[in-house]
Amino acid sequence: MVELLKGIAASDGVAVAKAYLLVQPDLSFKKNNVEDTAAEEKRLDDALAASSAELEKIRDKAAKSLGEEEAQVFDAHLMVLSDPEMIGQIKQHINDNKVNAESALKEVTDMYIGMFEAMDDNAYMQERAADIRDVTKRVLAHLLGVSLPDPSMIDEEVIVVAHDLTPSDTAQLDKNFVKAFVTDIGGRTSHSAIMARSLEIPAIVGTKEITSKVKEGDVLAVNGIIGETIVNPTDDQAAEYKKAGEAYATQKAEWDKLKDAETVTADGKHFELAANIGTPKDLEGVHNNGAEAIGLYRTEFLYMDSPDFPTEDDQYEAYKAVLEGMDGKPVVVRTMDIGGDKELPYLTLPHEMNPFLGYRALRISLSELGDDMFRTQLRALLRASVHGNLRIMFPMVATLKEFRSAKQLFNEEKEKLVKEGVEVSDTIQVGIMIEIPAAAVLADKFAKEVDFFSIGTNDLIQYTMAADRMNERVSYLYQPYNPSILRLIKNVIDAAHAEGKWAGMCGEMAGDQTAVPLLMGMGLDEFSMSATSVLRTRSLMKRLTTTKMAELADKALKECDTMEEVQELVAEYVK
Repeated sequence: MVELLKGIAASDGVAVAKAYLLVQPDLSFKKNNVEDTAAEEKRLDDALAASSAELEKIRDKAAKSLGEEEAQVFDAHLMVLSDPEMIGQIKQHINDNKVNAESALKEVTDMYIGMFEAMDDNAYMQERAADIRDVTKRVLAHLLGVSLPDPSMIDEEVIVVAHDLTPSDTAQLDKNFVKAFVTDIGGRTSHSAIMARSLEIPAIVGTKEITSKVKEGDVLAVNGIIGETIVNPTDDQAAEYKKAGEAYATQKAEWDKLKDAETVTADGKHFELAANIGTPKDLEGVHNNGAEAIGLYRTEFLYMDSPDFPTEDDQYEAYKAVLEGMDGKPVVVRTMDIGGDKELPYLTLPHEMNPFLGYRALRISLSELGDDMFRTQLRALLRASVHGNLRIMFPMVATLKEFRSAKQLFNEEKEKLVKEGVEVSDTIQVGIMIEIPAAAVLADKFAKEVDFFSIGTNDLIQYTMAADRMNERVSYLYQPYNPSILRLIKNVIDAAHAEGKWAGMCGEMAGDQTAVPLLMGMGLDEFSMSATSVLRTRSLMKRLTTTKMAELADKALKECDTMEEVQELVAEYVK
């Protein structure tokens, strides 16, 4: 029976193929009393070791196919597997209650999952619950001698259907065979959606009912551009989708021709299109997609990928590699943004009810705990500055006092290096990330002291709307085109220009095809995005004029009351 299902368009592309149900095996077991508790402990240790070995392989594959940033989620899973407190409690449960390892594992991990899930106002803790659930399933499968689904073994063209795709599932997808995936739950900013965009696999999430509507062998037609799936399409419908897929492939080939082109609008205005990166390895994607700069180098991955604090020399080499690799093009380096969902095993941070609004990023850097770490990073950056066009950006700035304190430390370390006879560039720009509404409102004051702004819309939107972007129940409030967000962005851009400074954007919104025309009209100078979005955005800009987009932005800011009205207005102007 033909059926149309709608969901959230998570990754562009169109595909028609038979369904592959990624179903979970039966992991049920009986609680048994045991006498040989040592043998049960050994079974547990063996299952933990096998799970760790599997996750290490999955992590390596993810790093190669998706990049270090997306692969970091598996570090959290590996940390769960080696958590001495949790494992100690499982073993204690085995010995105290003389039960089998399966029962003890489930009892203890269910307690942790329940505890973290109860913190429904804390996205970080809820993500930890998801990590523990994913890891527990893997360990339990090894204890039971059951094989988990292995998406990496798919060897024919399919569309994967699942209730949800865990990061480990998504990392194993081979885009040569997996033509798309569709899930019951999820959102555009979920791990699986972000990974799908990196892999360039069409994806639709949040259909609510795809697994109940599809059986093995059904054919699916998926349009990840508009978020629609047809179950068992007619021949005509399948042909229509295949035609749309061919048109998209042709369009992508056209975009590829713009790799070496300048980003210029139809009326001759130049905008800078930059890419976001996590490690020097990501430079290949930057060059392959014709980015003109790096608008966000997330340096925290240097820390997260190290067993201890990275040394000054280690950091210097990483920054030097990126600066030299960009051959004089601008590189905006964000100082470490640790905290929130980015933990370091070797840095003990206080437990907080809401770490995303707590002790993180620059707040750590300016504290006694983070002083040495921050100064080391600044010295490494200053030493590397002679190898390219360096711009340094401080994250999570809320007050002018914070920026002044950070700038003072920058100046102190620069003065020390000069006195030591170390060559340092005199053209380093120092700016801030605008992601806290307080800083956006006070942008006119900040603009007098900073060299540039880069707007981090992912956090700016969720802080302004008081809605966690990872929480499905309030995902409707994650509204990048809401007039309140647009007004904050316009205020930041105008404040920068009034002082002769430039304003960029490094959040997801910078590559959003609905937002780009509005941002052009507001006068945003630099757009930094996932490297895979650069060519599509360049193509869009070449079709538009700044005068018409300025008129669009003005209308959106003055006449629109809702996000939906803004979207309709953009559709009217960009045909």
